[in-house]
Amino acid sequence: MKIYTRTGDAGLTSLIGGTRVPKSSLRIECYGTVDELNSYVGLVRDQDINATRRPLLKEIQDRLFTIGSALAADPEKSRMKLPDLHAEDVTLLENEMDRMNADLPELRAFILPGGHPAVSHAHVARCVCRRAERLVIHLGAESFVAELVMVYLNRLSDYLFVLSRTMAHELGVEEVTWQARL
Repeated sequence: MKIYTRTGDAGLTSLIGGTRVPKSSLRIECYGTVDELNSYVGLVRDQDINATRRPLLKEIQDRLFTIGSALAADPEKSRMKLPDLHAEDVTLLENEMDRMNADLPELRAFILPGGHPAVSHAHVARCVCRRAERLVIHLGAESFVAELVMVYLNRLSDYLFVLSRTMAHELGVEEVTWQARL
């Protein structure tokens, strides 16, 4: 099977359902950003510190593919059966955050990203997740997007923040707090 098709050379691509749209469309930007997020979650998963979290991080990547497929489908023309999110997917993230938060010091200030490369990767993933969420909310104002997609992305960004704090704690690196200059 060839990877290249040449069908996108003029700047158009097909949604699931056959609709051709510009590669610059908001829908393409949304699922492209979710794909970027998935790559960053893979980078976070590959960090040695996350060896015990790899199954959960892979589960998150699977759910991001689910979201990507929903965003890649024309909501009015696609008849293809697509995987979907479940409320339990959000609950899983919430339960993991509660578990990690139990071992963390209370958050009393804004945290600056950094402290260790692995921690920084988690912060970059969090920022890309927030961008994906903003784009999907924008798309949802123009076209159908399942509400659970927005909820999941919102919760995932929270999870990635708590994960970055947990990784810093486990690595014994100081969380650098923001010092406002007044």
